[in-house]
Amino acid sequence: MATMYIPHDRARTLRRVHRLGAIVVALAVMAAATPVRSHTQASAAGDRVPVIVELFTSEGCSSCPPADDVLTKLVTTQPVANAEIIALGEHVDYWDRLGWRDPFSSAAFTARQSEYAAQTFRTDNIYTPQLIVDGREAVVGSDYRAATAAIARATAPGGAAAAARLRISVKAEHNPSRASVHVITRVDPPDASTAKAAADVFLAVVEDGLVTQVKRGENKGRELRHTAVVRSLTPIGAMSDSGPWSADTTVQFPPDWNAARSRVVAFVQERAKRKMLGAVTASLTNKAG
Repeated sequence: MATMYIPHDRARTLRRVHRLGAIVVALAVMAAATPVRSHTQASAAGDRVPVIVELFTSEGCSSCPPADDVLTKLVTTQPVANAEIIALGEHVDYWDRLGWRDPFSSAAFTARQSEYAAQTFRTDNIYTPQLIVDGREAVVGSDYRAATAAIARATAPGGAAAAARLRISVKAEHNPSRASVHVITRVDPPDASTAKAAADVFLAVVEDGLVTQVKRGENKGRELRHTAVVRSLTPIGAMSDSGPWSADTTVQFPPDWNAARSRVVAFVQERAKRKMLGAVTASLTNKAG
């Protein structure tokens, strides 16, 4: 993914949009920050449909902590009956020049959010906090009711996520001596009639329970807690037909990342329309010996 630079004047525009979002924040339902339950299976529980929920956020944005709480609540309570909510907390970098550098920020997440704006929502405006559900619907990240409603729509009969999905399996083995994670990913279509749209396969490493003491910027003096922080997001291949697909991948896992609080997320995303075609999450296992 290309790195995107946002000029300072545009950053001011984004700040103004963020201020407007603060009105919604005041009305949003705030969730208590609680430990995230473990994801031990590499498949949806029961009949639940996996739904990717991406939060574009920043520690430099005073409207974002309530959205972080919403993401935590979505993951820990799984409030939509037929959905398995799989979270990705993507910290953008366009707030970094405005007082506080978010230690989890990346230009790649800014670029990803901008791609959504241009390709899916037909706008050049990006803002925080923004929650994107199943690659197709965006809501203000701190609006819990809007988030759960969007997830319910995605998983309802006839909804995007409820349509025929790719079956994905993933196995992730942590090797501390090599500071890496070895991941085997397999994707199988549900049947031969699956659409043959070009799609990309992504692998994310996410970590829960990250805490920051913010020393500058809009959140100065606050302790911020995060769920499902995306430590890395790697495109590992492409699919262009309805046959099975597999990959053997090794990704970096630096010593300061906590393996016990981390997991991998594999998902397939249609290239043109950006909709999700399937997703799965799994905990890390430790390499024997």
